[in-house]
Amino acid sequence: MKKMLDTVDQRTNLVGENRLELLLFRINSTQLFAINVFKVKEVVKVPSLSAMPGSNHSIAGVANIRGTSIPVINLRGAIGFSPLPITNDCNLIITEYNRSIQGFLVGKVEHIVNLTWGDIMPPPKTAGKNNYLTAITRLEEQGKSHLVSIIDVEKVLAEIINYDIRLSDGVLDETLVPEMPGRKILIVDDSSTARKQVRETLGQLGIEIIEASDGLQALNLLKSWANDGKNVATELLMMITDAEMPEMDGYKLTSEVRSDPRMASLFITLNTSLSGSFNNAMVEKVGCDAFISKFQPDLLVTEVQNRLRSILE
Repeated sequence: MKKMLDTVDQRTNLVGENRLELLLFRINSTQLFAINVFKVKEVVKVPSLSAMPGSNHSIAGVANIRGTSIPVINLRGAIGFSPLPITNDCNLIITEYNRSIQGFLVGKVEHIVNLTWGDIMPPPKTAGKNNYLTAITRLEEQGKSHLVSIIDVEKVLAEIINYDIRLSDGVLDETLVPEMPGRKILIVDDSSTARKQVRETLGQLGIEIIEASDGLQALNLLKSWANDGKNVATELLMMITDAEMPEMDGYKLTSEVRSDPRMASLFITLNTSLSGSFNNAMVEKVGCDAFISKFQPDLLVTEVQNRLRSILE
């Protein structure tokens, strides 16, 4: 399994090209599930787990991985099925999301597939709002078609961690508060949970939030405004976009915006759970103005205030 993942660093070239790689795995015998390889640190056979008294029901225990204690989430139980029984066939997918490291208990880990974001589709609307999918895709392998469900890990983690949107003392600049009502921010994220976190954080400031669930939807909205004669860069205080999304990722979205003279000066902040050092390089490559790693309400509000100050000065 290590060999499967030991070239992850080389895969950074995929980003900005509207491509991604998915790690496929199973939590039952019939369905294929996936998460983005960029979120995966390693895959190991499940070790002995230590109990965590009083923890969330989805926490299977704590694993000691080379001296580091990592909480282990029973993924099948966390997304609404009966918990996966722990056997010698189970694997642990160790990931880094929102500046935290956790392991997901799964069954068989299959392989990695290389796709374009155009191959990735939103979940069907018939799935309802309470599903744990951020997207789906279909693979054709060995003459067979397989539906792959891409897990909304941010929703899973939010239900376990219960992120707090309250701002720390001193973060809010009271002199800017009168300037915030009526300002508009476009947030672009395929995770409804991530959009809710940003919406509720910035809603405390009186800012109007416009939402899009993928990069293509956002781009079409911006183009429609430009076609109607609106100045996109003044219509919006800023656009806050995720990196990984169906149809079109945040890097490609930024590149498309920058290439259109009617909206090229729009202020764009990348807000993603991918690693900071990696994204700092990508911000420069594709032309974002700022980067915030999820989920940090204080930094999010600080970035919005900095943008507002730059307009008022």
